[in-house]
Amino acid sequence: MPDATHPTGPPRTGLGAFADVLRHPGVRAVTAIGMAARIPVTAVSVTLTLHTVLTLGHGFAAAGLVAAAVPTGMAIGAPLLGSVIDRYGLRPVLLLTMTSGVAFWSVAPLLGYAGLLGAAFVAGVLTLPVFSLVRQVIAAIVPAGRRRPAFALDAMSVEISYMTGPAVGSLLTLWLGSAVAMRVVGAGFVLAGLALWWLNPPVRSDGHAPGRERRPPVRSWLTRPLVGALLTVSAAVLAIMGTEFAFIAALTDAGEVWAIPVVLAGWGLASMVGGFVHGAARRTVPLPLLLAVLGLATLPAALAWSWWSLLFLLVPAGLVTAPTLAAGSDAIGGLAPDRVRGLVTGLQGSATMIGVAVAGPLSGFLVDVASPAVAIVVCGSVATVLAGVAALLMRGGGRSAAGTGRPGGDGERPIAQAGG
Repeated sequence: MPDATHPTGPPRTGLGAFADVLRHPGVRAVTAIGMAARIPVTAVSVTLTLHTVLTLGHGFAAAGLVAAAVPTGMAIGAPLLGSVIDRYGLRPVLLLTMTSGVAFWSVAPLLGYAGLLGAAFVAGVLTLPVFSLVRQVIAAIVPAGRRRPAFALDAMSVEISYMTGPAVGSLLTLWLGSAVAMRVVGAGFVLAGLALWWLNPPVRSDGHAPGRERRPPVRSWLTRPLVGALLTVSAAVLAIMGTEFAFIAALTDAGEVWAIPVVLAGWGLASMVGGFVHGAARRTVPLPLLLAVLGLATLPAALAWSWWSLLFLLVPAGLVTAPTLAAGSDAIGGLAPDRVRGLVTGLQGSATMIGVAVAGPLSGFLVDVASPAVAIVVCGSVATVLAGVAALLMRGGGRSAAGTGRPGGDGERPIAQAGG
């Protein structure tokens, strides 16, 4: 007799696809906890930006460096912590990252600019890579053929976090001051760690506990499609976060800081709609094409002249944001061998944080020397160009490169062996 908690038969479309995913044991819990755990992460950028500008009195270029310090550290730490999860399990990493979070967020409001910049980088290295961890768990507990709606659901939960986190960070900073806001963010990191400690979700799909078995050689899994999928993640995040930084600067200079959470909420709602359509659809759109559409759809936001026009012009980009990120997660999840799943999803976290780390300084520099509109145009254009590069890398990558829109085939040479 079939297990009612495990869907059988071919994958369904529409609402049935999401219903099937949610019937898998652990999916609902990890989605809910993951969404809550991402709220403090999504509040980091706007909280540190406003603290640097409003409390420390520096410009947006300096604020962009501080906002980029944490994700830069996370880009380094995510694959390292993922490797520790592969070998020793989740809880030792939770203990380390919670201790680090308490130390940084308690002291950060007391530091000057230089001290804050250095401490933020170190804290980033030791921050729990919650985005990649949730994706690792989803890839471990959901069969490959049903992951598209699972990752779409995850992308929609990310949007809820992004609608909540930056809004909470900005409002707390404006109402209670940046010191209180930063300590609330730190408390959020600790609570997220405790919730994940309680859940202790599986991180491997083979049912084995993390162990010290020999890892497959790098050249067996570091393929061109994987590099292309990682590139799309970085490029998408560059377009998204560069645009966010630019319009935060524009609204701050215009005296409309109160509108930041409103614009973020509308942008995130459009992304959730796009994510639902992506997860429920019958056909998969190629990942590089989604990235190209995201880059081009970002450009009209440069024409905004008020907060409400900005909200309206961001809707097209919002509609394709969650689908692009979900397709990237699906591709990377399909290319990750079980024994190095933490490492590969950690690399996805690194790709995400590289996009964030580049977006902050680049957008901040362009805002200071030109305008927020120029920053938006540059970030969207870079993403569009990189979509073409990713398409070349992922061409002929086979079914393992989920989201390329191609059927089976496994003739792709690993990048470590490919000549040019």
